[in-house]
Amino acid sequence: MGSVSGMLKAIASGSKHLAIRRFTLRYPEQKLKFVGDGYQFDPKEGVGIAGYRGRHILYQDKCTGCQLCSIACEGIAEAIAMVKVDKQYKQNKKGIMPQIDYGKCVFCGLCVDACPFYALFMTDDYELAAYTKEHLIYTPDQLAIKPKYIGTYEIKIDELGAYHDE
Repeated sequence: MGSVSGMLKAIASGSKHLAIRRFTLRYPEQKLKFVGDGYQFDPKEGVGIAGYRGRHILYQDKCTGCQLCSIACEGIAEAIAMVKVDKQYKQNKKGIMPQIDYGKCVFCGLCVDACPFYALFMTDDYELAAYTKEHLIYTPDQLAIKPKYIGTYEIKIDELGAYHDE
């Protein structure tokens, strides 16, 4: 009797997936379109604003060189080093800004949480492949470039599950 009910449960479980739309993208030709900005932190409220944790973006005009992002990363990944920059900014007396090694970064977002000047955010850019370890080190000038979003597919969720339009 127990084996019959087990078989019926298995058939019911398998048949319910026949009605669910498939969720397959042909990467890299098809990419997801993320909604909203990347992960951010609001120090006044003390809460993180949800978002995908991809590559960082650095607003150089807001960075003061306080090194709090580097200190926050120190015990976790040690991926952030403060480097000297050529261009001088009036709010950055030291002339140093963060440089991130994505070979070491664990994308925890603590550096974003630590920045009281809203100078560092995480974006939805998740494509960080490189042929050498040196190419995974992003200088402050590289971090200042906004990522290009090419995604064309948006995730939709209903009673049949998650899917995307084609």
